[in-house]
Amino acid sequence: MTEDKSPPRTFKGLLGWAITPPQAWGVYLLAVLLVWLLSFYSGTLKPKNAPNASPPMVTAPKS
Repeated sequence: MTEDKSPPRTFKGLLGWAITPPQAWGVYLLAVLLVWLLSFYSGTLKPKNAPNASPPMVTAPKS
């Protein structure tokens, strides 16, 4: 068996890999899809308690 002498992966190395042209398109599309999914999910959430609607205040008497 051969011993692997490569250094462990670091965040800087992963970032350098992610910003090269072929991978950058995939990373960009994945980020756009993730943002869309999160915004869609948050838009479908319903509030637990709806605030009570109070009648509007009367400012002038009706004649």
